[in-house]
Amino acid sequence: MHRVAVLAFDGISPFHLSVPGLVFGRIGTGREQDAPYRVETCAEQPGTLSTPAGFDIAVRHGLEAVDRADTVVVPSWTRRRALPEPIRAALHRAHDRDARIVGLCLGAWAVADSGLADGREITTHWSAAAELQRAYPAVTVRADTLWTDHGDVITSAGVAAALDCCLHIVRADHGSRTATELARALVLAPHRSGSQAQYIPVAVPEPIDDDPIEHAMVWARTHLDDAIDLDTWARTALMSRRTFTRRFRERTGSSPQQWLLHQRVDRARLLLESTDATMDRIAAEAGLGTGVNLRHHFRRTLGVSPAVHRATFRAGREVGRAG
Repeated sequence: MHRVAVLAFDGISPFHLSVPGLVFGRIGTGREQDAPYRVETCAEQPGTLSTPAGFDIAVRHGLEAVDRADTVVVPSWTRRRALPEPIRAALHRAHDRDARIVGLCLGAWAVADSGLADGREITTHWSAAAELQRAYPAVTVRADTLWTDHGDVITSAGVAAALDCCLHIVRADHGSRTATELARALVLAPHRSGSQAQYIPVAVPEPIDDDPIEHAMVWARTHLDDAIDLDTWARTALMSRRTFTRRFRERTGSSPQQWLLHQRVDRARLLLESTDATMDRIAAEAGLGTGVNLRHHFRRTLGVSPAVHRATFRAGREVGRAG
């Protein structure tokens, strides 16, 4: 059982603290027994912690939970607060034995202060990015992504993006099918494309009924196996090609072509995990044309070949059935 330690602190937001337990432990879904992770909440000093919600929480575990965890999650942090030395040391011990370190939202501050991300990119809530960059020049702070995944260190943007990031981790560990089923139970999008850049100028997106870009995205997802040219796609939104491209980037943070490619790679990933279809067949159903194109885009996007990805998740299914 993969162990996840979630680090709480005095004054933590209950929402941020609940996200890892909800996604990894399925706490509150009625399917906790099916969770592929064991989640433990811990603190520097176990006991009663206050929250800004008007109630306290009792934490039973100390930093020994970090020492036995495979993934350590810092779900939030306080800006400009230095890491206490016991927490810093625990994070370094965990990282040294190959545990994964995850900073959600302002938890990226703790990751930056630990030094574990020096020389690399991290992500945090867009409103805190500039301040975080000034405070920790050894890292490069991204304000335009939902998460940044280096394998050993993962950081995410704020609030709802923490859910996206945790689902991303489930998808990486257990495949698209498991992540999609969990997202459905949580009434979440299984994979929210784009970036937090779309939220910087306008905090609240337009309602879906008035959002032609959203309708165009839905249309594209149902036609991934077709050749989708930009002019035809733009007409589904009743826009010119130029206006559609501009509005799409504003809405998603990426170009239409980039977004479409990621949707096709995601479709191919699901087919690789759930079918025995040939590479050429999967490429055709995902709209990638040929097996050669599939291999190129899959490796470029996910960093692994389609064959290796399929073998990894096939082995995982066999282990699950044996268990």
